[in-house]
Amino acid sequence: MSSSGRPWSLSLMFFLGMASEGINCPSRCSCQYLEVNCTGQQLQELPMDIPLDTRQLILTSNNISYLPAVELSFLADLVYLDCRKNLLGDDLDFTFIGVAKLVYLDLSFNNLTQVTFSTFSHLLSLVVLKISDNPNLVAIEKDAFANNTWLRHLDVSRTGLTFLDTSTIQDLPSLRLLGLSDNLWHCNCSFLYFITWMMESNVHFPDADNITCYAPAGLRALRMPAAKVQLHFSCQTQLYKQDYVFLCLIGFCIFFAGTVAAWLAGICVVIYEVHASKGEEEEEKED
Repeated sequence: MSSSGRPWSLSLMFFLGMASEGINCPSRCSCQYLEVNCTGQQLQELPMDIPLDTRQLILTSNNISYLPAVELSFLADLVYLDCRKNLLGDDLDFTFIGVAKLVYLDLSFNNLTQVTFSTFSHLLSLVVLKISDNPNLVAIEKDAFANNTWLRHLDVSRTGLTFLDTSTIQDLPSLRLLGLSDNLWHCNCSFLYFITWMMESNVHFPDADNITCYAPAGLRALRMPAAKVQLHFSCQTQLYKQDYVFLCLIGFCIFFAGTVAAWLAGICVVIYEVHASKGEEEEEKED
């Protein structure tokens, strides 16, 4: 074949590929080469007849409340999954067990309540994870991202989170971008370690001005650098009421123990002197 005919043949192959994908395109979705887009179709479940070689699946702005793990596992080559603005929530454990090649996952604007180790542990290639704008998300387990060592971009902004264990994040060697803004952070002494890590890490925090304390009331709306100063002072240089009570109890115990020891020592001295005097009297009588 001549070089002049080669572009034409490649175009024909691409067109035929597009046509074959269009034949298998799910109802109410649009399809391009290796991509299925079902945005805003009021879907209530995962569409049927998704081509098995799909690499990019967009399910944005639907009413999907459940992703069946078995059906999803048929899309073994999937690398991009966008599920923004759906009704996904509660239990997502083991949902993504069959899509291990997934690189991009967007679950923002859903009803997630928690993230456990089993939620994303099978996504060993995951680079971008967005779980922001889930107002009912209140817990992320300490080891939730232990297997996601390639994760570079994580967004947990605008959720119901009040606390995040430092080890959950600092053990991600590839992390470069972390969204934390507009959460209900409880800036207590336990959270001081996380704030310290934020100040010392090389991770970038977008919208950093909106990463503020929600509680206690005295620190509300305070940004993290200022919160670190306040917490460092209150947690490491001041004592709370319970600390004073504990010290008083320790002092009383030491005083009581000292008093009892002195009393016992006095009794022993008296007993010794009594026995010593009796021994001297007996010796005098014998003489």
